[in-house]
Amino acid sequence: MSRNTHRKRRSLLLALSTLVAAGTATAGLALAGSGSAQAAERVDNPYEGAKVYVNPEWSAKAAAEPGGDKIADQPTAVWLDRTAAIEGVGDGMGLRDHLDAALEQGADVVQLVIYNLPGRDCAALASNGELGPTDIDKYKTDYIDPIAAILADAKYADLRIVNTVEIDSLPNLVTNTGSRPTATPECDAMKANGNYVKGVGYALNKLGDAPNVYNYVDAGHHGWIGWDDNFASTAQVLHEAATAEGATVDDVAGFITNTANYSALKEENFKIGDTVAGKSVRESKWVDWNRYTDELSFAQGFREQLVTAGFDSGVGMLIDTSRNGWGGSERPTGPGASTDVDTYVDGGRYDRRIHLGNWCNQSGAGLGERPQASPEAGIDAYVWVKPPGESDGSSEAIDNDEGKGFDRMCDPTYTGNPRNNNNLSGALPNAPVSGHWFSAQFQELMKNAHPAL
Repeated sequence: MSRNTHRKRRSLLLALSTLVAAGTATAGLALAGSGSAQAAERVDNPYEGAKVYVNPEWSAKAAAEPGGDKIADQPTAVWLDRTAAIEGVGDGMGLRDHLDAALEQGADVVQLVIYNLPGRDCAALASNGELGPTDIDKYKTDYIDPIAAILADAKYADLRIVNTVEIDSLPNLVTNTGSRPTATPECDAMKANGNYVKGVGYALNKLGDAPNVYNYVDAGHHGWIGWDDNFASTAQVLHEAATAEGATVDDVAGFITNTANYSALKEENFKIGDTVAGKSVRESKWVDWNRYTDELSFAQGFREQLVTAGFDSGVGMLIDTSRNGWGGSERPTGPGASTDVDTYVDGGRYDRRIHLGNWCNQSGAGLGERPQASPEAGIDAYVWVKPPGESDGSSEAIDNDEGKGFDRMCDPTYTGNPRNNNNLSGALPNAPVSGHWFSAQFQELMKNAHPAL
């Protein structure tokens, strides 16, 4: 494609962004309150009273789907999942294009995903990245430094930049290393070389230099970190990273849970303290001795643990609700029969996955709560960080130039591993490479949305 064609494509997307801005004046895009954020004013919650940027690239794909116009005006995050994404891949928008489009929209907040660590996602091949395990210097100079320079441009001082920092990385150092049955050689290597901790610390330090940047570090989800042997240790690793490579806890605005995952926001038909037929809910196969049954209770509880680990008492939490609605005709209306604890839990749970460890293109999932600010105590916002309709990974091996491998957890015929207790993957068939548009998934997410569209 010629450079002129590339420029025309970007101009069209910027024009679409202007139309989005005009069309959402009455569509409730402001997550709470009204008016525009004051330039460069540091606030406790960047989402409060703010209008959040609608990515015109995602919006156009959503609007092109039957019925997609119902959600095409929702704000979603921009994923910088490789170095080339900073300038724009192919005819796609780069970081400056998105920031310029946000100014055109009159947005107050832009959501970015910082996602390119060395040896990225050591426990999931579908989201492996371009950098090898030892490429920490490339990560710093070729990836983080250029992003930091753009975010520091005075042109964008009026924007609040919310960064989701390195999904899945630090929790992997706790749960998938050492003598655990879930350990992988790749995660052991990243723990030994320290490059996850160094990379996150460097990113927090450099990106946090701009006063309008708000860093939220990924903290897994309740079906990963909610067990006793993971909970406090993960908070400690997060604190270690937040004080590495020149970073301090002041570079952390908060944490995000359930990023690109499916854990139900609220399980209302059973509680962790329930007892059925003489057994605690914690003894059920689904809960499996976890301390939490849903994402809201976990995020609020983990926030307290993070403060105990050394983070500021005002630290906020985000929850990704883009795909955790679990609505539709299969949504239970009450608890299961109280004949035994498994029947009670399985009959009432909203999350219909085969196992909490299943994470790839889950069958039956639906859109969750729409993005909104300050929905619950300690929660800065519900957000759509994973854009609905973008695949988690391919159902079979597909050649690509993005460094993304084939993970059997995205294969619907796969019978599992220790991380999902050797269950079927629950993945949808015919999925493309991660990040690519998956129309069938988008349609299923809309059909099973809760609240319904």
